[in-house]
Amino acid sequence: MYTVQGRKCFKVGQETPPIDDFIRTPLTKTIDIDNIITIHYFEFVKDYVFTGERHNFWEFLYVDRGEVQVTVDHTTHMLQQGTIIFHKPNEYHSFHALNGKAPNLIVMTFDCHSQAMCHLEDQVMQLKDEERNLLAKIIEEAKHVFAFPFDYPLHRRMDGLLGSEQLIQSYLEIFLLQLIRSKNEVPPAKSLSSAVREKNHEDIVSKVIAYMEDHIGHHLTLEELSHTFLISKTQLKDVFKHQTESTVMEYFLKLKLHKAKLMIREGNSNMTEIASQLGFSSVHYFSKAFKKKMNMTPTEYARSVKSRLVN
Repeated sequence: MYTVQGRKCFKVGQETPPIDDFIRTPLTKTIDIDNIITIHYFEFVKDYVFTGERHNFWEFLYVDRGEVQVTVDHTTHMLQQGTIIFHKPNEYHSFHALNGKAPNLIVMTFDCHSQAMCHLEDQVMQLKDEERNLLAKIIEEAKHVFAFPFDYPLHRRMDGLLGSEQLIQSYLEIFLLQLIRSKNEVPPAKSLSSAVREKNHEDIVSKVIAYMEDHIGHHLTLEELSHTFLISKTQLKDVFKHQTESTVMEYFLKLKLHKAKLMIREGNSNMTEIASQLGFSSVHYFSKAFKKKMNMTPTEYARSVKSRLVN
């Protein structure tokens, strides 16, 4: 018979070392986040201008939609969708929207005194899917524990989920480590068959999404998409769910509502016109779908955007 102490097995009757004699191996932390200052998911109007600031903590700005021009001291960067820029402590930075597009931005500020952060100084990087997913998890957990829309200072919710703050810290540290590693590491090679299959699936989903964006004002069905792309409905559903973690029709509705938010922020159409242009049967149905997904009506969203026209 055996007994277990710690992670080591001993025969019953065999002399075992005192608990205090077990050797502990302390784990080294490459990135250690001390505090967060702000978390924001901004949806700005098409001509938004941020005049700039300087502060003694780290910041990153990620462009989730649209394009922005970022000025860092005397250097200018053009950031497109999927791009992130890091600002080190005490670095002056400003930005403004480009090309008449209303941008969506994730901005986060935090304290970190780890030496490894030097790898992210002055970095402008294109994020991969895994890194974008980590960002999404940070925002999701932040909504679970802080009042949303996020404000400064952050206000903890009375009904916050257990462990959300630690998950924010963990996801952020993993996110930063992933970016530091990606600068130097070559990704492991996949087998040819699996790589080709995954690439084919990505191509199918990309083409379906592009088709939906081109037909944003139409009433598309799963049958129409499967016929258009010569793929069975079952396979289309499976591939799309695997790549996007969403059903086809849920994703199409999400595209419509994101487009609606852009149209509201660009201010060229009223709500009835927006509902019609996006293929909703009525402004009432549009408003109901918008509120279900966004937790506010289109009119309330328009007011919230106008309230941010400062700087």
